[in-house]
Amino acid sequence: MGSPAFQVASVAELVARREAELSGQPFVLFRNDAGVQQVVALPGDAGPVPIGREPDGGIRLDWDAKVSRVHALLERVGGEWTIVDDGLSRNGTYVNGARLLARRRLADGDTVACGGVTILYRNPSAGERTETVNAPLDAPASRRFTPAQRNVLVALCRPLKDSPHASPATNKKIAEELSVSIDAVKTHLRRLSEIFGVDALPQNSKRTALAWKALEEGAVTARDL
Repeated sequence: MGSPAFQVASVAELVARREAELSGQPFVLFRNDAGVQQVVALPGDAGPVPIGREPDGGIRLDWDAKVSRVHALLERVGGEWTIVDDGLSRNGTYVNGARLLARRRLADGDTVACGGVTILYRNPSAGERTETVNAPLDAPASRRFTPAQRNVLVALCRPLKDSPHASPATNKKIAEELSVSIDAVKTHLRRLSEIFGVDALPQNSKRTALAWKALEEGAVTARDL
C-alpha cells in the first residue's frame, strides 16, 4: 500500500481503514474526485458489485470520463472475489498494471485500475495472524514493549480517534488517566520515541509523530481507542 493513492491522509482515514481490517471481511479502498478515501465493504453474502459511472447499486466513479457507464464487475465465485470485464469497458480494466481480458480472482493487495481511478482490494483474513497484546507479530522485536509503555501509548493516541485535527494527549492527561506520575509518563514516552525511531525529531513534533506511527503500524488499533 505504498502508492500515494492509498497513503493515509488523516487519522480519521486511518481509523476507518483499521476498522475495516478488524472486521475480517474483504473491502475495497479508493479516493473520490475530492481525494477523500472511500471504503466499501464486500460481505460474504453480497451479490455482484458493478463499477462504473452509472452502476446500479455499485461503486460509482461518475467524475472520471474514462470510466464506462458499467466498467467492470466485482463478483464472488467459489468463496473468492473476482473482477470481471467481458468487454464491458471501452478503455479496459487493469489489475496490477496488466490488462484484464476476462475474469481474474483477486488477492489481498491487488490494485484494479478503471480509467484514472485505482481501487485497492483488501482481504484481511488472507493475511490473518495472531497478535500479541503488545504488538503485531510482524513487528520488529524492538517494537515489543512493556504493558506500562503500551498503556501510555494508547492514552497518547486516544484523542485522535474522534478528530483528524486533534492533538495527542498531554503528559498530564495521560498521567491522570493511568494514575501515574508525570515523570513516569515522560520516561515511557522517551523510550517509546526511541522504539519508533522518532527520538531525533524536534520536541514539538515528536509527540504527534509517535502517535501517528503507532496507529499506522497497528501498535495501537481502533479497538484500543
